[in-house]
Amino acid sequence: MLFNSIEFGLFFLMVTAAYYMLPHRFRWFLLLGASCVFYMAFVPEYILILFTTILIDYVAAIYIDRSGGLKARCLLIISIISTCLVLFVFKYFNFFAANIDALARLIHWNYSVAALKLILPIGLSFHTFQSLSYVIEVYRKRQKPEKHFGIYALYVMFYPQLVAGPIERPQNLLHQFREEHPFDYDQVKRGLLLMAWGFFKKLVVADRLALYVNQVFTNLHDYHGVTLIVALIFFAYQIYCDFSGYSDIARGVASVMGFRLIRNFDQPYLSRSVSEFWRRWHISLSSWFRDYVYIPLGGSRTTIVKTCRNLLVVFALSGLWHGANWTFVVWGALNGLYVMLEVITKRARSRVYNHLGVPGNNFILAAVQICVTFSLTLIAWTFFRAATVGDAWYILSNMGRGLSLQSVSVGGFRREDYLIVPFALLILEGVEWGQRRFDLVEKLASLSMPWRWAAYQAAAWLILAFGVFNKNTFIYFQF
Repeated sequence: MLFNSIEFGLFFLMVTAAYYMLPHRFRWFLLLGASCVFYMAFVPEYILILFTTILIDYVAAIYIDRSGGLKARCLLIISIISTCLVLFVFKYFNFFAANIDALARLIHWNYSVAALKLILPIGLSFHTFQSLSYVIEVYRKRQKPEKHFGIYALYVMFYPQLVAGPIERPQNLLHQFREEHPFDYDQVKRGLLLMAWGFFKKLVVADRLALYVNQVFTNLHDYHGVTLIVALIFFAYQIYCDFSGYSDIARGVASVMGFRLIRNFDQPYLSRSVSEFWRRWHISLSSWFRDYVYIPLGGSRTTIVKTCRNLLVVFALSGLWHGANWTFVVWGALNGLYVMLEVITKRARSRVYNHLGVPGNNFILAAVQICVTFSLTLIAWTFFRAATVGDAWYILSNMGRGLSLQSVSVGGFRREDYLIVPFALLILEGVEWGQRRFDLVEKLASLSMPWRWAAYQAAAWLILAFGVFNKNTFIYFQF
């Protein structure tokens, strides 16, 4: 069930109305049932896989808490392996089998493993990591195990963030299912406004940019020069508005019912370094790898060689998390290389700035750093979006060929689209500029009723007039 569908609109209204009409003690059951219905709208039988991982980690956490020392560590390892095994079979088995088969043919070794004909359960990577964070936090004694199976299942399956995050920690979300949330007009209003902003990002910006991006990447070798550059820039905004739009809708839906989900994006394209970009982009995943992989490996509190190794491992794993394809591995490793170079050159860059007398808050320096970071991110996005590493190399090696503005036009992207896109991006940047300086919801609330409702109607009109309503799936659903 896609957020950008009439079916979800009806589902959301019915579930929310029933939620506030029911006594608090029955609400968890309603939300769990609604989450099951939401998930089963995609591939119904795969809910059994989800419940299998839920059961494994539910039981493991209880016994980890009762145990100690080596026994608790063994139970943690069993839980992690069992949960990750499900992810491996459905997402990575065919990838590894194909690569081993290619290696076997190269060395003339008779090896053959049949590919599994399985469809990847939607959102598997997200709820796998959410389950893993729970058992790890219980093992670290930072979270008590949840004895109520239904509440724990709801923690993993909560429908607003079930299929594309944000990846919640138990300390933030689990206790909220036991708290009573009375109807709060201001909270509901905030949630609805956040949902509207998410729909604007998805329908008006991301899905319209997709018309251009998909045409170019589907017929890649028909284009070169400026067209490829424009397609890459459009994709950068498409994936940002698509994914952050989903996160905003998810947070908004949860807020309407009184729940607080973590913020998953913080204007990442204004970052002055790649490391800062990853502190602002998909924050719940970046912090997950930081806390459960990077720091246990030693983090940055070790030699520079080991720090670079840790960074490369984390980013390569992050790339593989996104998809079973070498393009994602290269994308992750390339980001890791960027951050490694930042670490290695940090002192040298500081000495240069001090020698030139350039303060850290210099506007020109900040603008240059933002442009450089965005350019590096675009190069990395090339591998993320391309179907193969070869396609990515074609883009990078042909961007400078035939730099003529006449080549920007692509089929399927209408003349009015060239006007709508800059207009929509201008609104996007304007709202995000405002969000950096004040609370826009509070600003709206402070307006008189005629002006406030005029703003609401203008927002609705923008979405209805310029949105692309063809039920485009969200990009991160594939992960």
